[in-house]
Amino acid sequence: MKKNILFIGGSHGIGFEAAKLIAPHHRLIIASRTSEDLGELDVEHFKFDATKDNITDLDLPEILDGLVYYPGSINLKPFKMLKPEAFQEEMQLNFMSLVKVVQDLLPRLKASEQASLVFFSTVAVKVGMPFHTSVSAAKGAIEGFSKALAAEYAPSFRVNVIAPSLTNTPLAEKLLSSEEKKKKMEDRHPLKRVGEAKDIANVVEFLLSEKSNWMTGQVLGMDGGLSTINLN
Repeated sequence: MKKNILFIGGSHGIGFEAAKLIAPHHRLIIASRTSEDLGELDVEHFKFDATKDNITDLDLPEILDGLVYYPGSINLKPFKMLKPEAFQEEMQLNFMSLVKVVQDLLPRLKASEQASLVFFSTVAVKVGMPFHTSVSAAKGAIEGFSKALAAEYAPSFRVNVIAPSLTNTPLAEKLLSSEEKKKKMEDRHPLKRVGEAKDIANVVEFLLSEKSNWMTGQVLGMDGGLSTINLN
């Protein structure tokens, strides 16, 4: 059965790869700041900035069967160099804007037979990593929020989180800007490679599908084994 799926962000990187999987089978709406990378994909696009705009201003269907929130950041700096404003910015983009979108879309999500909500965290919430204080704080809030939301709205809709390690997307290009950097990052992972956008997109597709309809309140580590395996 064709579903109404909304991506917040997602016109490139993981979202773009997920769109290629979802668009042929469902009605896919992408609300993002840009659309030039979407090419010939059969999607509806609305120009939307999650930190500034109201999702209720968009002409969305009355029923939403799936919601994926992609906006995020990689702001890796020593804690002593981060002002409180940096934490506020991370929280605004990653968490507070997500909260507002979900609240505004609640009637449409509850109108579905059982909507699936998919959010993003990071492996650095589970595994303490230097220089990750601001992003880990924001993503940690998403994990706690998602579990509580899943409990509050079960069985009306499902909520799950994907927690990737470093993934080869435009957001991470500075961390993978040379072969030396890429090799160093690959060697940190038990599977000896960094993630690709399609790796994470496959999980997005799964969580939006009926194949995951007995799964909610989960944080799925897509991290090449980094969070659970120590080979040293």
